[in-house]
Amino acid sequence: MLSLPQRDTICINHLVLTVPLLSGAVWPKALGKATLQPVLISLSIPHGISSTASSDDLSHSINYSLLCSSLRDSLNDKIAPLETLEALSARIFDILLLRSSTDAPLVSEAHLKITQTRAPLNCKAVGVESRATSLPGNSWAADYVKHFCENLECSTIIGINPCEREERQIVRVNVSIERSESGVQRHNWVDFRSLARTLHEKIGKSSYQTLEALASYIAEETLNYLWNANPDPFLRTPFVSVGAAKPSAIVFASSSEIQIRRTYSDYPASFTRQLQSEPTHADRVTRTVALALGSNLGDRFFNIELALRLLEAPPVVLGISEDTVHVVDTSFMYESTPMYVTDQPSFINCACVIETNLMPLELLKLLKAIEITVGRVPSVRNGPRAVDLDIIFYAGAVIDTRESLQTELDDLEGELVVPHPRLAEREFVLKPLNDMIPDFIHPVLHQSVSALLAAVETPAKTGSMYKVIPFPQCPLPTNYVFPHTSVDVVPPTLTHWIYPSVHQPAHASRTAPWAPRETRVMATLNATPDSFSDGATHNTLPKALEYAQSAVAAGAGILDVGGYSTRPGAAFITPEEEISRVEPTIAAIHAAHPQLSISIDTFRPDVARAAISAGANCINDVYAFTGRGSYPFEETGDAAGGALKCMSAMKKVAREFAVPVVLMHSRGDAGSNKDYNAYGYAGPGETVSEGVRIELGRKVDLIVKGRGGVRRWLVIVDPGVGFSKTLGGNLEVLRDAAAITADVSVGSSKTQRNPLAGYPQLIGASRKSFLGVILEQGTGRKTEPKERGWATAAAVACAVQQGALVVRVHDLHEMIDVVHIANALW
Repeated sequence: MLSLPQRDTICINHLVLTVPLLSGAVWPKALGKATLQPVLISLSIPHGISSTASSDDLSHSINYSLLCSSLRDSLNDKIAPLETLEALSARIFDILLLRSSTDAPLVSEAHLKITQTRAPLNCKAVGVESRATSLPGNSWAADYVKHFCENLECSTIIGINPCEREERQIVRVNVSIERSESGVQRHNWVDFRSLARTLHEKIGKSSYQTLEALASYIAEETLNYLWNANPDPFLRTPFVSVGAAKPSAIVFASSSEIQIRRTYSDYPASFTRQLQSEPTHADRVTRTVALALGSNLGDRFFNIELALRLLEAPPVVLGISEDTVHVVDTSFMYESTPMYVTDQPSFINCACVIETNLMPLELLKLLKAIEITVGRVPSVRNGPRAVDLDIIFYAGAVIDTRESLQTELDDLEGELVVPHPRLAEREFVLKPLNDMIPDFIHPVLHQSVSALLAAVETPAKTGSMYKVIPFPQCPLPTNYVFPHTSVDVVPPTLTHWIYPSVHQPAHASRTAPWAPRETRVMATLNATPDSFSDGATHNTLPKALEYAQSAVAAGAGILDVGGYSTRPGAAFITPEEEISRVEPTIAAIHAAHPQLSISIDTFRPDVARAAISAGANCINDVYAFTGRGSYPFEETGDAAGGALKCMSAMKKVAREFAVPVVLMHSRGDAGSNKDYNAYGYAGPGETVSEGVRIELGRKVDLIVKGRGGVRRWLVIVDPGVGFSKTLGGNLEVLRDAAAITADVSVGSSKTQRNPLAGYPQLIGASRKSFLGVILEQGTGRKTEPKERGWATAAAVACAVQQGALVVRVHDLHEMIDVVHIANALW
């Protein structure tokens, strides 16, 4: 039976039923004629038995006697004929898992094995083993199925010794076919009679010397049978297990045997070229595909963004309206030194996951057309290119369109080989893939993406790839011409930030090579009369321009402009009022300093759009695109409507202008909702950090993943120091900020990857009230926000030590000095 997790289980073993089967027994029946067949039913039902054990009362358990009676009453020789054993499986799951049935005690999960003992000729038994669970809406789904054929006896020539080559001998074969999906569906039914006959004939005609070769041949022939029977092998990739035994091989043993497990990818020469015979559009289904993108000529960031927008508009490129491609996830973006041909500019590399109904060769055609559209021209192999798009994984398929398997792996022009034969040595492809699909199993190498990356990511190479965040030019230059009217305008690039691609220890400067660790400074300009720290200081245009000039002179990396105070109790203002505050300020600063990056501190889509149109090129949102909704954030129900509507609108703005976004952890009003006891499982000193990982990570996943998502490489996360956290919570987050974005497991069961893993951080502790509390506790002196400069300096130094990409500050010149020294130290 199927292996079960360590839970209590109620089992029924080998319940004998007699059912009418259209598939017949040892000999086939005439078409449409059923024959009564004995079958053995074995059930395993996960069910806690503690209450029954302590009370010795069967009412707390599942009455297996009643269950057997119900099955026998419902499945007898009087029922309508059943097509196959799979149909019998479906009928049993209906009885067990559907609420509309009163034939048996209701269960939520069942593991079922059906064995037909009067099997087709030459077999001892055939059967189906499956697992199903009940679903909402009174339905069920099977997530695993195994078909098996036991003791198929074949007479063949097998053996190395001359005497074994003179006479046939019996080989006993066991074959099983496993699929991890809805296996009792019609498309996965197995005609045991046809399969047994096919294998019996082919094994009888074979003449192998070793059992190893025979077992491999049987596996390949079984897969070939399934391939031809299955119209869409990509979605239903089976694993075939074969046991081949020679009872006459060893005098003092019952048999010698070889056991193997194989799938299509183990026989690439047999199962790849058939891909060229593709189904029509009417037969198509959506598949998940991983693509790699690279560029090292021209405006590299522009090239990649344009390629992605064209990718999602295949009718424009191919002219076929039925084609669909949707980007559903993106990696971080990396700058890497070139491989193979090293005398060329550095590459920008990234990857994406798409959902598409395009077949492999059509998708290849689309990618090549996009390369030409973006501007790729013929070059030396592995040489410079405006953009390069490659299919890395196509569902779980192994594809090779070459007429002969060449020893040279680089000359693939005009051919499609998936996965790429050099993937395992290419860190610049594996690292982006690991951001999105670390657990995906390479269909040929049978290792996960994370394992392949670990094998190639040696300490000597750790500094060879940096992460990159591009900042676009907004608004568009007056003389800018964008020729592609079918997609949203892609802005040219203003600048980009580089930062380490892996978490860097504090002593990394002594253990090169590492990427230069440089924390940037975000200068704060509040165009408001009531901000907690500098209200009415810069809310006139001359004062704002003066501050911007000082920010540029001091070397600030970005200027953050806000028009709506988020301090507790701040007055409500309309979106129109907020726009009237920030739009002229941003426009004037951009006109005076066109090379300065500007972020708009807002949670409103209309304000963000107006600010970007005026010259901002980054969005800083303290509510992470969910607006000022109530806490906790919900994805479903009435309370979710406003938050998700706001998120959709903000994503649309960010996607349209390709601007970076800062997403902060908050729980509504900054001064409330400070209880993190729900995350107590994380242990002392980790509770608030775990809350940030889970709560902000949930929003970030919704923003990045799925159709219409923001590119992962454009997201900066902010743990929200000073927002909905106690004094201890703020210190915890600040003290161990690197842990918030570490690649660790989260959740009470520690089975989920940290959704914030790898994201760069902005930390804003400047002048916050918790600093004032610490000062008052230590000195007895109450401080105003402007008096917390030295306290802010300590917090900023800690943020730099924790690897923050950017710190948001008010005391500009002093904090830039602090950051310079801290950068030199760490």
